[in-house]
Amino acid sequence: MSTLGKRTKTLREGVDRQKLYPLQEAVKMVKERAKAKFDETIEVAMNLGVDPRHADQMVRGVANLPNGSGRTVRVAVFARGAKADEAKAAGADVVGAEDLVERVQGGNIDFDRVIATPDLMPLVGRLGKVLGPRGLMPNPKVGTVTMDVTAGIKAAKGGAVEFRVEKAGIVQAGVGKASFSAEKLVQNIKAFADAVQKAKPTGAKGTFINRVAVSSTMGPGVKVEPASLFAQPQS
Repeated sequence: MSTLGKRTKTLREGVDRQKLYPLQEAVKMVKERAKAKFDETIEVAMNLGVDPRHADQMVRGVANLPNGSGRTVRVAVFARGAKADEAKAAGADVVGAEDLVERVQGGNIDFDRVIATPDLMPLVGRLGKVLGPRGLMPNPKVGTVTMDVTAGIKAAKGGAVEFRVEKAGIVQAGVGKASFSAEKLVQNIKAFADAVQKAKPTGAKGTFINRVAVSSTMGPGVKVEPASLFAQPQS
């Protein structure tokens, strides 16, 4: 049985691992324990009442974080002609068609989000085995297959976070940095929770959001009272 290191023990002090904390209090506790020498990412994980093995219980979507994610997102766009020019003007980091397919097939994947115009999806489809496992395959349900490449790029760089339920029924995402104010983190987490709630599938029965935890990259997880994700701030 492994023993906890001194640093881990110190960070866990004052955290009741069985208690469910109101969101604001949980965020404050996580920020206080983000003591690494880098700006730690604040993450939220939700255990959902779904079985993603069933098609009608798949949860997938995108959350637009009002205060951004705090990370620099590199965007690749599959487009031709005028749409390629539009993508470059909108700040896309990589733009192309067949040449971009060759680049990806060669293992050069130096981007975090992929957007494609609908007419190029047959081309992008060849990359399913490469982009799919990395969560990079464009999908119209999350706005990454679109003719409005400018809006797609701005959303990706401005704080749009994609989510997809994992086999164990968990969705998780980075929702900011430890340097963010507690208020901004709370706003981002609530926006993420709202997007997940709206993505509730028709096949989900009973309680949808069962358990929630917030943590920093190197810090302990703090359990959150699910109802507080949707509570209105007190004046």
